[in-house]
Amino acid sequence: MAGLQQTNSEMILLSWVRQSTRNYPQVNVTNFTTSWSDGLAFNALLHSHRPDLFDWNAVASQQSPTQRLDHAFNIARQHLGIEKLLDPEDVATACPDKKSILMYVTSLFQVLPQQVTMEAIREVEMLPRHSRVTREEHIEVHEQHFSQEVSFNFLLSSCCSKVVISLPSPWV
Repeated sequence: MAGLQQTNSEMILLSWVRQSTRNYPQVNVTNFTTSWSDGLAFNALLHSHRPDLFDWNAVASQQSPTQRLDHAFNIARQHLGIEKLLDPEDVATACPDKKSILMYVTSLFQVLPQQVTMEAIREVEMLPRHSRVTREEHIEVHEQHFSQEVSFNFLLSSCCSKVVISLPSPWV
């Protein structure tokens, strides 16, 4: 049940982000990992709610991912009171940490307007599942599968050894 609640929370949060950044063609947020690494999504999310704080075109076209991330985190700290919880270098990677991104975006969600339409939620539901699955989730599924195989093999070997042990001596 907790997993379902987390998934619903993530879906609503992702819907809110997509709805907020819809007018920024350079931004296409489909997850809470790789969609954030170039810094554009954080800046677009801030700019969509507070366009008075900075010039979007200057940030989007003239800065590196690390500079854009630093810009967004500084704007959020200075104008919204959100502490700089993430280091730009940790986010500007091939696969940033999902929980860290979720924590920071949730902080933004708490201070920015939160209206989410049903259309935005349906849009997220229609995203291909593979685009919403993170590297960590992929690894977790494989680890569970491997763990089940190991458990099954252990159980099988335990059963077989019990069978061998319990067989009459002429069969051994």
